[in-house]
Parts: sequence; C-alpha cells; structure tokens
Amino acid sequence: MIRFGVIGTNWITDSFIEAASEHKDFQLTAVYSRTEERAKEFSIKHGVDTFFTNVEKMASSSLIDAVYIASPNSFHCDQALTLMNGGKHILCEKPIASNPQELKKMIETARKNNVVLMEALKTTLMPNFKEIQNHIHKIGKIRRYYANFCKYSSRYDAYRQGHILNAFNPKFSNGSLMDLGIYCIYPMVVLFGEPNKIHGNAVMLESGVDGSGSLILEYDGFEAVITHAKTINSYIPSEIQGEEGSIIIDEISTPGHIEIRYRNGKSEIISQKSDRPSMYYEAEEFIQLIKRGQLESAVNSHENSLIVAQIMKEARQQFGLVYPADL
Repeated sequence: MIRFGVIGTNWITDSFIEAASEHKDFQLTAVYSRTEERAKEFSIKHGVDTFFTNVEKMASSSLIDAVYIASPNSFHCDQALTLMNGGKHILCEKPIASNPQELKKMIETARKNNVVLMEALKTTLMPNFKEIQNHIHKIGKIRRYYANFCKYSSRYDAYRQGHILNAFNPKFSNGSLMDLGIYCIYPMVVLFGEPNKIHGNAVMLESGVDGSGSLILEYDGFEAVITHAKTINSYIPSEIQGEEGSIIIDEISTPGHIEIRYRNGKSEIISQKSDRPSMYYEAEEFIQLIKRGQLESAVNSHENSLIVAQIMKEARQQFGLVYPADL
C-alpha cells in the first residue's frame, strides 16, 4: 500500500480521494489544512485519524509515503519542496507551479531526494487520450490542433458581486490560462512537443487575472489554436485536423466521446467506455511509478511540464499578467 496524505480540502481533493480509493494500493492516512477546524472536519469526513496544520510536521511524519497537493497554485512549490526534503513523493495538481523557475527547483529537489514528482493533469493519462495517440496517424498530415475549454466558474458569481475569491486573485497564481487553458496546452505538448512560436492574448479582469483568452502556437507545417475562459461557457468540441480527416473530441479536459470523420465521408468512433472515475488514471500512474522505483512519468514528464510552464509564462508576459511568485 502507498500511504497518502492530502493537502487541500476542496471538491478536487474529494474527487481525487474518491477516484484513488478504487486503486488497490491506495491508502489515505492523513490530511492537511491551514486551520485545525477544517483539518479535523476533513479527516473525519474521510475516515482518517491523522491531520496536520503544519507542512513541516507532515513532511517528517512516518505515516505518509506520498502527498497529493491541491492547495492554491502559489503554494505548490514551497509545500512540495518541504515535503520532498522529508522524503515524500509528490503528486501535484495542475498547474504544478507558478512558473518554470519554481518547477526547476521542484525537479532538482525531487532528484536530490530520489522521490517521484508528477503533475496531476488527468487528460493525458486517460485511456481515451491513448486512443487519440493510437489513431492519429489515420487523419494524415496534421494541419491544425484546436482545443477549447471555456467553463463558467462557480466563483465568478461572487466576483460579479464584488467578492474576489482565490480563483480570481493574482496572489494565488490563478486565472483562466493557468486553471483551464492548461487542459488544452498539456495534451498538445504530449502529442506534438514544444511549439516554435507562441502568441498569447487575454481579456483581463479588474482583479488582475485573465478571465478568458486565446493562444496561437506555431509548429512545423501546422498551427495550434487554443481558447479558454472562466467567465463564459462554450459547447464547442476540440478537434485535431488532418489532411485525410479530423479527430473530434467532446471535452479536452475529460475525453469521453472521440470520433474520426474522414474526408471521404466515413466516420469511426475510437473512444472506449470506462467505469473508472477520470482521476483514477493519474493516481494509478503515480502509484506505479513509486512501486517501480521510477522518478518521473513518461507521459506527464518533467520535460513536458516544463514546456507547458514555459508556454504559459511566455503567453502571460505577452498580455501583461505578472504574479507575485514571478517577482
């Protein structure tokens, strides 16, 4: 069994625990929150006896092998560094860090302590993403990658009433690109590698973060177009367009239905049904890395995470979004 601690007590941590609990080698042993009241409440909710309000004490605990981090983005780096220096393996929610500089520190610390460090970006580890990889040759020469993820944030209602929550506060390295755009960028990088050029644009909110935006990325022979937003909904699927056909993806963040439509008029459904929660597969990948003694994923690799972080940093520089963590 791999004994897990978790940092973060919101819905995403609930979802991770629910999904990971289906894995035979997962065991939740501890939770962390900044306040004792919330830490105790969350530990009772998930049936564990141990909780922490101090990351250093969590790092030194003999009850934990690995930690899933789902705190605000700006906390990821410092928390991960402390925990890895305590010998803990780290599965860190996307975006794994505020910028490439932080991520490089995290990778160095992981290697120094001989522990696993992996970004918890679920899309690229799901079975249906592997089906895209297996079938992409069928659409011929790639000419465009189009990815779209626009989802109205439940916290935007409060923002419109004048209450700026963490999701729209630059102090926490948040905004549409970091929170939702990454779901479009990471699969692109896994499929095609690092782009040659990046063009980023955003619609900024008064709080100082991007509410929505777009990117155009240049590759040899094709372009990638990405749209993202936290202030509106979109129902347009994502698409990989080739000279012989297009792969249509219902949701880039959680691929469920994937179909190839060929230029000759024929179509082929390539997606597979899964009875596992979408976050199960990132937990499985991470657990298997620990059990095999491998320090990084071949899919959500350190290199891929660095490329993604660099893309987002360059895009942010182009539309003028600077976080306190960048200074």
